Amino acid sequence: MGGSAAHAAPAAGTGPQTLTVAMHYVVPPFVPGSKVRTAEAPDTDLAEALAGKVGASLHAIPDNALIPVFGTAASSTANAADGQSDAPAPKADALLRSLPYGAATPASTQAIPTGYASRPMAIMRSDTDIKSWDQLKGRTVCLSEGGLYTGLIAARYGAIEKVFRAPADSLLTLRTGGCDAAVLDEFMLDELLELPEWKKFSARLAPPQKSGAALNLIVPEGNPDLLAAARKLAGEWRSSHYLAALNKKRVRDIAFEVYLDQTVPDCH
Repeated sequence: MGGSAAHAAPAAGTGPQTLTVAMHYVVPPFVPGSKVRTAEAPDTDLAEALAGKVGASLHAIPDNALIPVFGTAASSTANAADGQSDAPAPKADALLRSLPYGAATPASTQAIPTGYASRPMAIMRSDTDIKSWDQLKGRTVCLSEGGLYTGLIAARYGAIEKVFRAPADSLLTLRTGGCDAAVLDEFMLDELLELPEWKKFSARLAPPQKSGAALNLIVPEGNPDLLAAARKLAGEWRSSHYLAALNKKRVRDIAFEVYLDQTVPDCH
């Protein structure tokens, strides 16, 4: 690898040639014997592709917008009087962040659109009496912890949120009558509703106006090698329609996860 595309001194346990990427949701490590679950957002897939592009292994960390994530951050001394040891703030080589259209990026960085856009869509049983987002007030809505909408539906519409580990768990609960609607990414749900087994749950609420956020790869301007690799990769994604193919595969996986777990009939 050239330049500073990977940390010279990676975090313990991450091994040499590690690309650290901060993202909204870090998928927990798979525990043998547990259920396989596909996360709502494709962040991990995209970060792994970027790491592979620069010949590194991926180290994912949470994106906390309240702390600096790029470069070497100074340790905080705020707790020194309490005898607590200082710890350096997390640092990353790149950031995957969903930004509302027109939003500013962190200083001294470049944002490279991945081509993935997030907008909330609700799906329900085809015979639902819910016809608008406002009618979610007091109704139970299933979401996944890796999505962007937890807390939002309750705050904006007065819904009762049930947050599950992954989309498959939210969708399974919808199918078995545990919630009135499931709110997930439109890009994913549009593909899901193409499957014949989801015809009974094809009622939908279209995304509210001005609700979109574009997933960007954000790279410091001081890392030209990584910037060039990210731009080249994003161009390859666009030319090969990579996001559409990835979304189709992920949706098939999620639908299969629901199928494997559904031991009771659909709610009638």
